[in-house]
Amino acid sequence: MTHSSPSPHLSDDDHLSVLGYTDSFDRSMSPWANFALGFTYLSPLVGVYSLLAVALSTGGPPSMWWIVIVACGQMLVALVFGEVVSQFPIAGGIYPWARRLWDRRYAWMAAWVYICAMIVTITAVAEFGAGFLAGLFGLELTRTTTLFLALGLLALALAINFSGTKWLARIARIGLFAELIGVIGLGLFLLIFERKHSFSVFFDSMGVAGDGSYLGAFMGAAVAGLFLFYGFEACGDVAEEVSNPARGIPRAMIMTIVVGAVSALFSFAGYVLAAPNLEQIVAGEVADPIPAILDGSLGPIGAKIFLLVAILAFISCVLSLQAAASRLIFSFARDGMMPGHRWLSAVSESTRVPRNALIVACTAPALICLLIWLNDGILVAVTSFAILGIYLAFQMVVLAALRQRLRGWRPAGPWSLGGWGIVVNVAALAYGVFAMILLARPGESGSFFTDYVVLIGLVTVLAVGLIYLFVARPDRKSDAPEGDAIAVAEAIRSHRRS
Repeated sequence: MTHSSPSPHLSDDDHLSVLGYTDSFDRSMSPWANFALGFTYLSPLVGVYSLLAVALSTGGPPSMWWIVIVACGQMLVALVFGEVVSQFPIAGGIYPWARRLWDRRYAWMAAWVYICAMIVTITAVAEFGAGFLAGLFGLELTRTTTLFLALGLLALALAINFSGTKWLARIARIGLFAELIGVIGLGLFLLIFERKHSFSVFFDSMGVAGDGSYLGAFMGAAVAGLFLFYGFEACGDVAEEVSNPARGIPRAMIMTIVVGAVSALFSFAGYVLAAPNLEQIVAGEVADPIPAILDGSLGPIGAKIFLLVAILAFISCVLSLQAAASRLIFSFARDGMMPGHRWLSAVSESTRVPRNALIVACTAPALICLLIWLNDGILVAVTSFAILGIYLAFQMVVLAALRQRLRGWRPAGPWSLGGWGIVVNVAALAYGVFAMILLARPGESGSFFTDYVVLIGLVTVLAVGLIYLFVARPDRKSDAPEGDAIAVAEAIRSHRRS
């Protein structure tokens, strides 16, 4: 489906110059490290561990097929992003793409939603990782313990990110290997040596729908995939730190989806088939089934080793999230689109990283951790909108790309879908709308706040963003290029010919 342009490829400096920017970073991240960054952000180990019990109790073992469905849908989104980043290999990802495909105000809202969602996601991963750290060191998991361990994870990730892109890339690669061992390696072990059920169980709903239709239960289990397949866009957030990003980043995004899907399937299937008490898990009688599965399959020492591997994956995940968020904040600030933009867009002379933006990407989640310590009941409320917010930001880019195509845009990056571009774009938008409807579906607890917390969170973030946009008018303080996808494509083609 994809092809590379036969035209001579612009150098990284020339390409950035055509886009109106000069190099601010060192291009020290290899394509392999770029893939590792996206994969550790996606983190199938974290996703499957977090979602297994909910997915099984809602949709039974067939909920595993949502991993396949969502991977295919997000692959369509990744292909669209691939064409966009190939023409616009600029730090920050979602924000500059939305700006160049639409305009400043549209990009401001996309970036605002995405920044809020990323900050909350960093918080959630740090909070959940605290549980693994407590388990490894035998600590009682109290609210205070969770707070200090989560803050420790955030501070460690910040220290590594401060050291420069090379260390970010190294730790991302370590996290990649930890993820592969923890999901594919462990999944294969469970499938081969500890299997207690037949593969036909993935077509057995095990009575989760009661006397009603299984379709509703299956739709409710969509979280098994929807909460897993994002993070590939982080490959584009560091575009100015990657050599030959216009070719390499689209491939890294696709690899992130493919390897993530394979890893998640091995992991999910391994846990299900090795579960000695699968009926109880599906009945919702076991809140956290994986420790028991690991203890029974690996023994206490093996379970401890898995905890260590998982903690490496969590550290790398927080690290990647921080890095991606800081580059988005930097890109936003570089265009003068937020308060304190000069301070936030500063790049360290010694390490060539946006240190001030990194401080914000660490401090904001730390403050939310403190709020959760004061009232742990808000954890669900502050995190529920995050995934829907990320999907909305994604679809704002997909919609903007389709709008430009209908106006005559032919992506001019060296990585292109050719004539398939508009077909894939339409399919990606249709999938995204379907996914957002599933994510926004109200619950059935009977409590208005609990049932509608996802929509309440998103509406609150959108309302605050719109009020600030129309009162403070940050878009008027920026004269960076906007809505110029067609003009830039023509300039790139002209530059190649000259």
